[in-house]
Amino acid sequence: MRILPSITLLAAAGGWLHPYPSLAQAPVSSGKPGIVSHVKVLSNKVDDVSSLEAWKRSFIKGSMTDEEKAKAVWKSVASFQHQDDPPQEFLQTEELVLDPIKGMNVYGYSYCSVASANVQCLARSVGLQARGWTIDHHVVPEIFFNGGWHLLDASLITWFPQADGKLAGVEDIVAGVKAWSAKNPEIANSDAKLRDFMRGGGWKNGPEVLSRCPFYDANGWLPAATHGWYATMQEYSGKTLFPYEAGYSQGYEVNVELREGERLTRNWSNQGLHVNMDKGRAPAAEKLKVGEAGLRYTPQYGDLAPGRVGNGTLEYNVPLASGAFRGGALTADNLAATAETRSAPALQARDAAQPGVLVIRMPSSYVYLGGELSLKGVVATAGSIEVSISMNNGLDWESLATITQSGEQKIDLTPQVFRRYDYRLKLVLHGKGTGLDALRITHPIQHSQRPLPALAAGDNTIALSADQDGTITVEGAMVASSKGKQLLYTDFHPERKNIADKLASLTGGSGEITFPIETPGDMTRLRIGAYYRARDARDGWDVQVSFDSGKTFENVDRLTGPFVGMGKYMIVSKIPAGTRAALVRFSGTQRNTLVLQNARIDADYHEPQGGYRPVKITYAWEENGQPKQDIHVAKQPGESYKIVCASKPVMKSIVLELAD
Repeated sequence: MRILPSITLLAAAGGWLHPYPSLAQAPVSSGKPGIVSHVKVLSNKVDDVSSLEAWKRSFIKGSMTDEEKAKAVWKSVASFQHQDDPPQEFLQTEELVLDPIKGMNVYGYSYCSVASANVQCLARSVGLQARGWTIDHHVVPEIFFNGGWHLLDASLITWFPQADGKLAGVEDIVAGVKAWSAKNPEIANSDAKLRDFMRGGGWKNGPEVLSRCPFYDANGWLPAATHGWYATMQEYSGKTLFPYEAGYSQGYEVNVELREGERLTRNWSNQGLHVNMDKGRAPAAEKLKVGEAGLRYTPQYGDLAPGRVGNGTLEYNVPLASGAFRGGALTADNLAATAETRSAPALQARDAAQPGVLVIRMPSSYVYLGGELSLKGVVATAGSIEVSISMNNGLDWESLATITQSGEQKIDLTPQVFRRYDYRLKLVLHGKGTGLDALRITHPIQHSQRPLPALAAGDNTIALSADQDGTITVEGAMVASSKGKQLLYTDFHPERKNIADKLASLTGGSGEITFPIETPGDMTRLRIGAYYRARDARDGWDVQVSFDSGKTFENVDRLTGPFVGMGKYMIVSKIPAGTRAALVRFSGTQRNTLVLQNARIDADYHEPQGGYRPVKITYAWEENGQPKQDIHVAKQPGESYKIVCASKPVMKSIVLELAD
């Protein structure tokens, strides 16, 4: 095997032998684009953090020094993540959401170990070294520049300049706090006395290493006023100090896809729905207002939203009678529409002697908090409508219902889709005269208000972009304890050799995990994010890819040691023409300890029925208590237009749907 330069691949054409049988017979395009992908609406008032690439364009400039890059990383996390009770998806270590781009777009809040991991992940993505520490009741990151390690805490929003202007590192801060505390034990050992001491600028008379902090206010409070100088003294007391970082994920990006009949509503408000609601743990930010209480600092960091936690809705009213459903379906076998047959029902089997099969994929950029399938069925004598769902890209199917009577039916999808981002529905029509007159899918979603394209007083430039690239994702929890709460990586049918059952670790000196992944259209690139432990320099995972059903593999990169924890993001950008299937293999060799803690594989592809159709953008807001609305139809991708607000707007919602 050979190592490919720039993490790109050239390999012989070929394909996995259809682990996803439903993709083998995709519907024939009508000639009109059925799916518009990566529908992105941007405001010139809000930074774009919809993907890692977009984040870099927003925050990292080519002329920056390493210190400037480090501070830009810190600022981005401080701006888009608020310290709060963290969301849980049970995918990554600590069961938390540790992908920085997902955290910014879907949630906008978490706590210290997550913020620290986000800083480390983003810093490494721009070529900087990073590491983490656990101190007393807190987790913080350091970034290496100018020949040393420097604390940049995006969770509590602080850093500590030294006399020479350089930012202090964690060990510097601990040493300074310990020395002062040893001389002033009557203050240092009392929470109440520390709080009293810091008031009225008293904090400046504490440890010299803290005395130049630009983030404490006059009374010693940090920007969110949840912590202050007194907390810093306790956190950096030296009682707890050891290297640590949470195992982050990489690869999430916002990809809003629209089909005829599909609508995405994102609100600058919430209805009390959140990803932890089955655990009874609501984030405080759910009820906070920007500029007040715990969010008092966020306007200084560019926050134009009224709050932080957002709820919205993804709706798909499938266009059956016109036949337009074909453009948005994965499979439409032996089906006919009223527009073609001039008869009812709206959707029916073309050959009544054979079943009609409809498979619809429901990807979302925002986490599902529930779901409902509503249908109006017409069932002939001895006929039926079988409804099933797949949560693992069509590899396995679970029966939801077998409908044997005509009429309206509602199926609760929440048990299957809660905390998920993608699934597939299959409807099979049996019997002459059996069919559907209506099919509607609705989901409440959670999103952060912070990155939405908000308006400000005056002129606002709004820009729309789109393409025809979809993404299939393979990601499951690597620990068996997440079973029943989230998909496991084994649910994606990897081939395993010498891999433990409860943890993705080696049971011997070597082992491997091989994931199949298949796309509905021609693959354009593979993005592979991995977080791993390799305690010895001789421990490591070789990341390999095959495009010929495993006959040959090419090395993409090696995940080397010695690291207690390290993440790497790899992009395979050269794919053989016509490829729709690949194998991604993690091949490990172990001398000490080797664990694959997180793995996410994203296969980007051209939607076979993708293209551009006019997109309708509806903004709603208030000015001085009066409702305002702007409706714009973007006829071409790349369009921009202006919205003028006479006074400061209070944002309400943005709705995206196809215009025709």
